[in-house]
Amino acid sequence: MADLNNLSSLPQNTLLLLKKAKSSSSSLLRLTTKEAEDALSKIAIELEKYSQRILEANSRDLKKMDPNNPKYDRLLLSPSRLESILKDMRRVSLLPSPIGTVLERKKLENGLTLEKIRVPLGSVGVIYEARPNVTFDVFALCFKSGNVCILKGGSDAEETNRAAVQAIQEILTSLGLNPSIITLLPIERAATDILLSAREYVDVLIPRGSQELIQFVREKSLVAVIETGAGIVHTYFDQSGDLEKGKEIIYNAKTRRPSVCNSLDTLIIHRSRLNDLIPLVRPLLEKRVLIYADELSFKTLDGNYPYLEKATEEHFGIEFLSLTLSVKTVDTFEHALAHIAQFSSKHSEAIISEDAGVIEDFLNLVDAAAVYANASTAFTDGGEFGMGAEIGISTQKLHARGPMALPELCTYKWKIRGDGQVR
Repeated sequence: MADLNNLSSLPQNTLLLLKKAKSSSSSLLRLTTKEAEDALSKIAIELEKYSQRILEANSRDLKKMDPNNPKYDRLLLSPSRLESILKDMRRVSLLPSPIGTVLERKKLENGLTLEKIRVPLGSVGVIYEARPNVTFDVFALCFKSGNVCILKGGSDAEETNRAAVQAIQEILTSLGLNPSIITLLPIERAATDILLSAREYVDVLIPRGSQELIQFVREKSLVAVIETGAGIVHTYFDQSGDLEKGKEIIYNAKTRRPSVCNSLDTLIIHRSRLNDLIPLVRPLLEKRVLIYADELSFKTLDGNYPYLEKATEEHFGIEFLSLTLSVKTVDTFEHALAHIAQFSSKHSEAIISEDAGVIEDFLNLVDAAAVYANASTAFTDGGEFGMGAEIGISTQKLHARGPMALPELCTYKWKIRGDGQVR
């Protein structure tokens, strides 16, 4: 871990960037709700003028990555994707501000009036990999919730992140706002070490990326961490499951966008429904999904599904992030619950069933941030949940859980008003 007192060991300007970012927070707090809303809306509109610059930078990043890399799709910014991102920013600008919301109010017998109100976390650091959309989403949500955002992107998206942040900073400056409200740190590993140690300048860290990244940040950070991202996702096809619903749900959850954290990794099927496994997975042929099947499901699919391999223990409890699926056969509902409990990352889990009692048991007993009945896990997303965007999907239990947006970027404080009371 880098020593903050030993400046010679730090990448150039990193500590100065953190100091400037922290000091810029007061300018955000002075903005009224209307001023913040108008400014964010203008930024989203003005960013359209920078689209070509951002897309060209993204193209340079893409040339450095193998198209077969699961990260490639996450890195890719098409004109339509960028347009959708900017629309999300405008939606965020119109969402109700959480700042100043009174959560509790009471008057004590001694005459003191107490108010518990929402306030920004302050300075939010985000460490992320090849996800340029995170740059825009984090800025929009942090700005609207009164937080400074400090970004530490990876080398895969270096050009894209730099172009996006420079564009936002130019627009902020033109609006008379402090450009350090959004700060991008150098890509060097030493800058990550500094960020992980910077309790004086950073209030919370949010890692967005692989299990390895999240685990590294959790183990090394001296700053408070909110865990997000890694999704080992299961869908259980119950003995009462509807075949047509199952085909649509499984296809959507696996193939809509396999590189994202809410995509399906393991299909669990009740043994009594093995005869329906072939039609359940047949739609996956269109996308050439590779299936790793356990012994019983392999016997069923062998000769009927061409992209098939025998599963080993290592194919369960893994986030594939690709057109790959594992299949697990269980004898009972309880066995399905046990498998999920053993391998889940507590992100998103689903059941396909027509038994109301089994559905309720699943929704109540499965420990995950988002638990579905007869629906695709692809809906675990801040935008789909009506939040405008998300800064991440928390898989922990303290402070926030599931898609995190404006309210989750706040803490609270007590305001106490008196008239000379002493204790």
